[in-house]
This record gives sequence, C-alpha cells and structure tokens, in this order.
Amino acid sequence: MFDFGSMALGQINPLQEVVARELFSFWGITVSNHMFMVTLAAVILMVSLPFAVRGKRLVRSGFGNLIETVCVFIREEMARPFLGSATDKHIGFVWTVFFFVLTLNLLGMVPIGKFITLLTGKQNHLEGAATANIYVVGALAAVAFLAIHISGVRQQGIGGYIRNFIPEVPWPMVPFIYFMETVGALVKPFALAIRLFANMLAGHLLIATLIGLVFIFKNYIAGAAAVVGVVLMSFLEILVAFVQAYVFTFLTTIFIGFAVKPEH
Repeated sequence: MFDFGSMALGQINPLQEVVARELFSFWGITVSNHMFMVTLAAVILMVSLPFAVRGKRLVRSGFGNLIETVCVFIREEMARPFLGSATDKHIGFVWTVFFFVLTLNLLGMVPIGKFITLLTGKQNHLEGAATANIYVVGALAAVAFLAIHISGVRQQGIGGYIRNFIPEVPWPMVPFIYFMETVGALVKPFALAIRLFANMLAGHLLIATLIGLVFIFKNYIAGAAAVVGVVLMSFLEILVAFVQAYVFTFLTTIFIGFAVKPEH
C-alpha cells in the first residue's frame, strides 16, 4: 500500500526556495537568480531613492518623507553616537548598507517568478532570497570589512592605524594582543555574514515548509492552518527583514567607529 504523504514529502524540498538557480550563461559566466536579485535591488535603489529625494524642499511628503525620516534616524541615532565628528564622512556608506540589505531582504519575499508564470504560463526562476545565500552575505561582509579598515587608515594614516590597532599593553604582550586583535578583525565580518544568513535562511525555510504541508495532508483543516501560519510568518519575516538590515548596519557602524576613533 502506497504512502502518498511520504511521496509528497519526498517531492517537496523547502531548500528549493533558497538555493541559487542558474538563469543563463555568457562568456563562461553563470548568472543565477540571486545575482539577478542583487542587480534588481541595486537598480530599484538607484531609481527610487533619487526620485524620492529629488528637489530641495523644506518638508517632504509621502515616500520622500519616509526615506528622509529613516535617513535622519540612522544618522542621528545610530551613526553619530559612534562616529561623532566623522559621521558626515561615513554616513553615505552607512545609508547604502542599510537600504541595500533591506531591499534584498524584502525582495526575497516577493514571488516575482510566480507572477511571471501566471502571466506567461512559462516556468522561470526569477526570484530568490539573496540574503539566504552565504556567498551574497559573505560579499556584503567583505565590503564592510574593507570599509572598516580603509576608514581607519584614512582617518589615522597607515602608521597611526597600526599603532592604535591594539590598546596600550606591556611590551611582552604586544605580539599576543596583535594576534588576538587580528583574529577579532577577521571574526567580525564573519559574524555579520552568519547572523544575516542564518536568520533569513531560517525564515524562508519555515515558510516553504508550511506551504508544503498543504500538499502533504491535502485537506481543508490542514490547508487553512498552513495558510494562517504562512500569513503570520510572512508578517514576522517582514519584521525580521527590517531588524536584520538594522543590526547589520548597526554593527558595521560600531566597527567603523572603533577604527576611526581608537580611544573607544
């Protein structure tokens, strides 16, 4: 006797919603759905943000007011306490990190490929949670790593940055402390990447699993419960998208502050 529930469970793989899918190749370069989402996020920001803040106005309205409010909050409440007088020099990078990570997080929840399939009747993979890809978040963390240390070198000079890389300690401990600080400098971007990757991956896997329950049990009660669960988890995932973008940006700002203001 066949166990149809087990058959359905074997056919449904939640990882399909988060793994990278090949779209096309050119010149030996494979373009995946996550690469497409990263490019789409960049295009959306390059078009929407200049449009939202166009012109000089004393008081903005609508979307422009929302963007300005977020920017002011990030500058005054997040960046200035750690960057101080260097805030205006680095705030452009801080804003870029926040909006880019947030856009990637939110785009991962939009079933772009499903909409295109409904319109065209053709299957495609033009969707995906890019921040649930360790290579994408690793690249973001690598950019943050470079920004942290380049900011420190620009502020203090190479010699000053090397001298201030560790606190003042008795000279026999200097090699050990340098080693520990170097390890810490490498661990910081790794922690940024893992935190963002794990939270976004877990949320998308849970939503995909709940949707899979509909096809496994195939009854109205299970279907209704799964739909309610998906809706609730989707709202939670939107909150997580904002929180993780904030945390990634917040920690990056703190690390930049340590680099440009060694007294901290």
